[in-house]
Amino acid sequence: MDHGTGISATKPDWTRERIERFWEPGKKMIRAVRRYQAWRGRGALGRVVSKYWVLNHWFWSLMCQSELHLTTEIGGGLRLTHPTGIIIHPQARIGPNCMIFHQVTLAGPVVLGGHVDVGAGAKLIGPLTVGDHAVIGANAVVTRDVPAGATVAGVPARVIAQA
Repeated sequence: MDHGTGISATKPDWTRERIERFWEPGKKMIRAVRRYQAWRGRGALGRVVSKYWVLNHWFWSLMCQSELHLTTEIGGGLRLTHPTGIIIHPQARIGPNCMIFHQVTLAGPVVLGGHVDVGAGAKLIGPLTVGDHAVIGANAVVTRDVPAGATVAGVPARVIAQA
């Protein structure tokens, strides 16, 4: 874990974001965020191109009924397996190679380490930090930090296994 940023230094697996079919709305929404972030602040051409990616992001967000803000810090290799109804706060930070299922909410400044899996319907209410290789169970309500390698479940979420 890089203690300066709170994000794991694990190398991202960019193949997890590769678009292979036309209808992959989660991957296309992530691509729009990445392209917007790459083009913003790059002069006049950057302003024009970034506006295209804002519209592209809006379209895919509408298709998914999800909110993944254009300014959210996202590590490489993010998987939105079923991207419907995902809400991610603009101050949330997502580490590399994370997987977020449908109906997940990251409310407030939530920091996910590397290789974190967040089950369907889970709610993480920050500020809090989730350590590397943690697993958040489906429908869990997380209000406290989660240690690296832990599996948490329940309402409120409690550690049920530790790697």
